[in-house]
Amino acid sequence: MKAKRAVMPTPATEPAYIPVEADFRLKDNAGTIEIDENFAAQSFWKDVFVRYFRKISAVVGLVLIVLITVMAIIGPNMNEYTYSGQDLNQKNFAPRVASLEKFGILDGTERMNTTSGTKEVNYYTEKGLDDVYYWFGSDNFGRDIWTRTWSGTRVSLIIAIAAAIIDMVIGMSYGLISGYFGGRADMVMQRFLEIANGIPRLVIVTLLLLVLKPGMLTIIFALMLTEWVGMSRIARAEMLKLKEQEFVLASRTLGAKSFFIIFREVLPNIIGPIITQVMFSIPTAIFTEAFLSFVGLGIPVPRCSLGSLISEGFNSLTTHPYQIIPPIIVMAALMFSFNLVADGLREALDPKMKEA
Repeated sequence: MKAKRAVMPTPATEPAYIPVEADFRLKDNAGTIEIDENFAAQSFWKDVFVRYFRKISAVVGLVLIVLITVMAIIGPNMNEYTYSGQDLNQKNFAPRVASLEKFGILDGTERMNTTSGTKEVNYYTEKGLDDVYYWFGSDNFGRDIWTRTWSGTRVSLIIAIAAAIIDMVIGMSYGLISGYFGGRADMVMQRFLEIANGIPRLVIVTLLLLVLKPGMLTIIFALMLTEWVGMSRIARAEMLKLKEQEFVLASRTLGAKSFFIIFREVLPNIIGPIITQVMFSIPTAIFTEAFLSFVGLGIPVPRCSLGSLISEGFNSLTTHPYQIIPPIIVMAALMFSFNLVADGLREALDPKMKEA
């Protein structure tokens, strides 16, 4: 006899579930998670902008640079004088401003030290020039110091910025190429760099200016030959740090050429240090140009720069000290402002200093 197999009862078939609208409603979990929506929404450059303007000293430096640049553009045209116009009958006039002379300030009076003591003179009154005003005074040739100061500021800014941009292009390209290819090419390029850096820059610039005709283009060319070393070292260091990263390997795997990787892949990632170095190099270029002009190797007369104005004022320092004060103040404010801006950009462009 075969044993009968037990038959299990089959369960009743359940009806199919029909979705309803409530099943597709989004869950409101805003209160359970914390996402920095502000940081996630803004771009890198917007973040740089915000962090830069949080630094008061950097903003002050930027405002000073803008003001000095505007005055360099419009300052020489604010009166009827020109930077080269001379009037020997009106030489060595002290500063005189119409709105301030009523209060006894900048009224054209000058104290002069003589062998018999100190005396006050006012050449405006002595010569009956009641309608003549020199806001910064006049120099030994009767030229307006106001106009010459802002004209010299314009020349110094053009030279410094042009030299800094050219040095950035040369130094950045040299450093990136040297760091990317490495090996023997890097060794040869770095030995040449050490030789170029071993020669004193002042010697190179002085000899070059003695051989070539003095002028704005000659000074820019001289600064171009000497100021690119620091930029190349920064670019090379950044290249050595980034060239083994995954995005470079991915580009190389996809068939990208070397110069495409250098200037399209790596360069955008080191633009922060490059910009910072450019801002630091501008004050150096301003000081170098001023020094060359001070020693007589700069802008030829009748044109002027801040350095040539300081040189001219230095010759009259003991008798007419007001002639050297305006170019010194403008040059000091320029160098100070660019250093403040560079310091602010360094902090704003560095991701490691976000929490600082």
